[in-house]
Parts: sequence; structure tokens; C-alpha cells
Amino acid sequence: MKINNLIAVVIFSTFSAFISCGEKQDSDQAAQQAPPQSFPVTQIQTKTVTGYQEYPTNLEGIVNSNVRAKTSGYIQKVFVDEGQKVRKGDVLFKLETQTLNQDAGAAQARINAAQVEVDKLVPLVEKNIISNVQLETAKANLAQAKASYNSIAATIGYATVKSPIDGFVGTIKYREGTLVSPSDPDPLTTVSDISKVYAFFSLNESQYLDFLQNAEGKNVEEKLANFSDVSLVLANGSTYSEKGKIQTSSRQINQSTGTVSLRAVFDNPNQLLTNGNSGTIKIPTVYENAIVIPQQATYEQQGNIMIFKLGEGNKVINTIVKVKAAIDNLYVLESGVTDTDKIVAAGVGKLKNDMVIAPKEVSFDEVIKPITTMFKN
Repeated sequence: MKINNLIAVVIFSTFSAFISCGEKQDSDQAAQQAPPQSFPVTQIQTKTVTGYQEYPTNLEGIVNSNVRAKTSGYIQKVFVDEGQKVRKGDVLFKLETQTLNQDAGAAQARINAAQVEVDKLVPLVEKNIISNVQLETAKANLAQAKASYNSIAATIGYATVKSPIDGFVGTIKYREGTLVSPSDPDPLTTVSDISKVYAFFSLNESQYLDFLQNAEGKNVEEKLANFSDVSLVLANGSTYSEKGKIQTSSRQINQSTGTVSLRAVFDNPNQLLTNGNSGTIKIPTVYENAIVIPQQATYEQQGNIMIFKLGEGNKVINTIVKVKAAIDNLYVLESGVTDTDKIVAAGVGKLKNDMVIAPKEVSFDEVIKPITTMFKN
């Protein structure tokens, strides 16, 4: 009886193993017979693309002239308003001059008296009645009186405060009745020429070296002169209509900030820009005939940017690429692929190395198109 039971167990185990093996073989055959999954594949091409480096900037008029009182006095009248356009020589302020006018009258009287004294002594000297020394002393007194008068007259002139340049009046910090003097910490106002504006921005040491190395020219002057025009993005996000030109560089690294200061200039025909505006300078970098790929065709692994090339037998090969720049939805590549390669354009998260796929050819221009934003906040 026991022998029969043992034989039954052996037969059952053998039968179960046979069935399991058959199921595995059927599964493997089914996997081998399943068609490869389709993925979009595109032929790499070279493109000329432009990238931008962005730097915060502050704007100032090309000339900002502080208007200060040259003499002490109460403001009698303000002739302009803030934001008003003025020409060089226009009267801005009038200071009280009553005391000065009295001083000028007294000085004029001293001139008259000194002149009378000179006129009286001239014939006496000619007749040798008195010595020439007395006449020369009288003439010196006359010159001194005239100098005193001229000084007072100049001070009276300073009481009429005029615009030193063509431009626009800034904030007026003092009004009628205020006592002002040359020692005041704040100017009466500022007149700014904003026909053009300066945009000041800074680059760190590495950015400055890249800037110089990418510019054509034998020296800094030539590099600045040959450098491409720059753009200005305003505080509201709009791009200013006029292009700017980088004019100067401090050429010295600020030890406190580790940066180099640069200045660009923009035409301002409509006076849209003014002192104190902020914005962003965009400096272009042109990559001519560069290898570019869509960022959606890449994935990251252990800090490396990877893609899948299409190899022989439609097997995909994971490949490290070296990125030179990121521009919109594209990567500009330094190495890793050539324009003879084909890559998987999308769906790389579903792939594994040496996986066989069914390539679906798509246009390179189609896969590098920017993705349209469907919803906005």
C-alpha cells in the first residue's frame, strides 16, 4: 500500500513540473512573438540658434545734473513742475534778493564816490600839485569798489537758478518760502537728459571671461564694438522696442562683489524709460550650425544627460551627451551625437538599453517645435 502511494506522488510531481515548464515555454514564445513597441525616431540635424544670458539692470539718463543753490536765500518762486521738459538756461527757481539788492546799491555808491575821488586827483597830479601816489591809491580804491559790486551782482545772478542742460525736471524737494543754501545735503532738483539711457549691469568673473572669449576683436574696445546688440526686458515683462549697445566695461573685478560692471546704452525717443527704471538685459549668444536635440528626448541618470540612439536591428543604445547650452525646449550639444545619428524623440522613460523598438520616422523640425502652453495661471 505504501509503495503504491509513493508511486502516485512521484507521478503527480513529474506531471506538475512538465505542465509548469510548458507554461514557461509558452510565455517566452509569446514574449518573443509580441511586436516591438512603436516610438518616434528622428534624424539629427544642425541648426543655428540664439540663446540669451539675462542680467538685472538699473537705468539712468545719459546726463543727470543736480541743481543746487549757489547762494543762500529763501525760495521766492518755483517756475517749473516735476516731469516738465526744459531747455538749457530756462529759469527753474528764483531766490529772494532784497538784501542783496540793498548791498548792491551801497556797492554802487562806493564806486561812484571812488570815481569822483579819482577824477578830482587826476588834474592835480598833472599840475604836480600832489604826488602820483595819492592818485594810484584812489584808483586802487575804485577797483576794489568795482570788485565788491561785481561780487554782489554775481550773487544776485545766482539767485536766479537756471537749468544746466536740456532734459526733464525730477523731484522738486524744496518749495516757496524754504531757506536754501549751497551746503544743503539735497539738490533743489535734478534735470536729466533721457534722450538716451544707460543700463548698468554686472557679470561675475566666469561670465565676464566667457563674454570676452565669445566676442570678436583683438582688445576689449574692439570686442565691445563688435558685440551683438542687446535687448532690454522691462519690469512688466515686455521687451523694449529699441536694441542697445554695450559701450563700456570697468575691466576690474570688484573685490567685495566679485563682479565686473558693464554699461549699455539705449535710444529713448518716446521717453518711455527714465531714471530709476529696472529691467533685465538679455545678451545673445549665437550657435551656428550646432547639434540640437529636444529636451523631451533626454533623461538624467547619475548627473548625466542621456539619450537613446537608434542602433542596428532597431535596438536603442543609451548614450551620454554633453550639453553646451539650454535654449527654450532645446539642448545645444557639445558632444555625444552627430548629424548622422537617429534618436528616439519622445517616450524615453519607457525604454531600456538594447530594447528593440518599431521606429516611427518623424520630421526633425516637428520634434523641436516649442510646446504650446494650453493653460495659463
